[in-house]
Amino acid sequence: MRATALEGEFSPMLPALHLPAVHTADSLAAIVADWRASGYSVGFVPTMGALHEGHIALVLKALELADRVVVSIFVNPTQFAPNEDLDRYPRTLEADSALLAAAGCHLLYAPEVEEIYPDGFATTIEVAGPALGLESDARPHFFSGVATVVARLLGQVRPDIAVFGEKDYQQLLVVRQIVADLALPVKIIAGETVRETDGLALSSRNRYLAPQERMQAGRLNVILRDLANALEDGEPLGAALAHARTLAGNVFDAVDYVEVRDALTLAALPAGRLDRPARVLAAVRAGSTRLIDNMSAKPG
Repeated sequence: MRATALEGEFSPMLPALHLPAVHTADSLAAIVADWRASGYSVGFVPTMGALHEGHIALVLKALELADRVVVSIFVNPTQFAPNEDLDRYPRTLEADSALLAAAGCHLLYAPEVEEIYPDGFATTIEVAGPALGLESDARPHFFSGVATVVARLLGQVRPDIAVFGEKDYQQLLVVRQIVADLALPVKIIAGETVRETDGLALSSRNRYLAPQERMQAGRLNVILRDLANALEDGEPLGAALAHARTLAGNVFDAVDYVEVRDALTLAALPAGRLDRPARVLAAVRAGSTRLIDNMSAKPG
C-alpha cells in the first residue's frame, strides 16, 4: 500500500502497535484501491467497538478467507431508540485497536457520525422477511438502522467477504436479505458464537452486569440448550416452548421472547414435532441489561 494513503490518518489514541487507522471514506478507499491493485482480496468485520474474544474470532475468520481485513468501529445512533443506551454504550478505542493489531487486522476504519450520515443524508432501508417479529417487536426501529448502516459501510469498504456473528442471528439473516435483494457484490459469512466457560454468549453489554445478574445471565444458554435438546428428542414444540418460557420467566427480571423459528427464514413453526432445521432464540433482561442468545435445533 502507498505510505501516503495513511498520512495524517493515525488516531492519537492508538497504542504502540500502531494499527493503521482511517477516519474518512476517501482515505479508506485509497488504501483498498492499493490492495486491489496488488491483487489482494478484502474482508470486512463491522463492529460497534468494546471488542471481546467474540469479535476477534470474527476477525480471525475473515483473515482466513481474505488477504486483507478491515474492521470498522462505529456506534450507530440510528439503531438506538431514545430510551436505549447510546450514550452509555462503552467506547474503548485504544484497547480495541490493541486487540485488533494483535489479531493481525490490517486496517481500522473509525468514522465519525458525519462520515456515515453527512448533511442531507435522506435514505433509510426497511426490511421485511427475516426482520419481522422477535427483535422488531421489542425494538421496532432496530433493523432499519442496522440495514441502513450496513449498506452504507459495505458501500464504503466494498469487501469481497464480510463476517457477521451468529450470536445476532436475526441480524445475520437480515444482512443476507439486504445483500441478496440489493445485489451487493459481497459474500456474507457467519461466525460462530463465542461463549464464557458457563456458556454465556460474549457481548459488549455483559460488562454492565452486576455479580448477581451475571449469575442469572449464565442460565440463559442452559434454558435454550435444554429447549433445543427437547425438540431434537421429539418433544412437541408447543410443550417444549411453554416449559422454556416458564423457566425463563422464573429466572430473569423480564422476558421479551423465547421462540423457535425456521432456521433459514425465521418463519413460525407448527406446534408438533420439529420437522426442519430450526433456531431457538431468546431476549431477556437481567437487571437493566438486555441479553440475547440463540442455538440451532435439528429434527431428531
